[in-house]
Amino acid sequence: MDLCYTSTVVPRLIRDLGAARKNISYNNCMTQLFTAHLLAGVEIFILVSMALDRYVAIVKPLHYMVIMNRQRCSMLIFMAWGVGFWHSVALLLVVLNLPFCGPNQIDHYICDVKPLLKLVCKDIHVVNILMIANSGMVVVAVFLVLVASYILILYNLRTCSSLGRRKALSTCSSHVMVVILFFVPCIYIYVLPAGSENKDKEISVFYTVIAPMLNPLIYTLRNMEMRIAMWKVWSKMAHSKFR
Repeated sequence: MDLCYTSTVVPRLIRDLGAARKNISYNNCMTQLFTAHLLAGVEIFILVSMALDRYVAIVKPLHYMVIMNRQRCSMLIFMAWGVGFWHSVALLLVVLNLPFCGPNQIDHYICDVKPLLKLVCKDIHVVNILMIANSGMVVVAVFLVLVASYILILYNLRTCSSLGRRKALSTCSSHVMVVILFFVPCIYIYVLPAGSENKDKEISVFYTVIAPMLNPLIYTLRNMEMRIAMWKVWSKMAHSKFR
């Protein structure tokens, strides 16, 4: 999902950085809007599924194989795609019905809903509310659910031994880092209305480029065998360099 999501943004961004004319057709713009929100929505609900997985593994370890069976995991992935699809369709339908006029210049590196709303030649007060309800409130609600899940995990860890607490927290640490990198910038972007003067372009880089780039590294470094293998490779490289 990280690879697919960032592929909707980064190739176009690299192309625009080296191009004299940074233009995009209307159809391509709408396609990027739909695809980016679809894949971001799926990513968000996969993170929720991962939080559920960690909650069950830590709080109810003896029932883990029964609760998190293959059928339930498949259902969670199917739900993530379904919710992401309806979110992006609803957003696209709102944008397609808006009248655009004036200078068709998007002050952003991606065709997102907020920079597009600034080009609309009518009152966007109602549309702003719909946008915040569709994107902002959903992101905030999901983030609060994730925070609540980790509060419950910490509450249940109070009776565990110090070794058990360390193992449980190390299991959750990578997921917490990914959630913070992705959700905090998203909340900043989508809770504020389109007319606000803010650092949208700079903040968007965190969840469109930096977070997907760091996620594989964050998850990989959790694995002890992977850390040992990487250390061996780096040691051989350093040894051959200074030999």
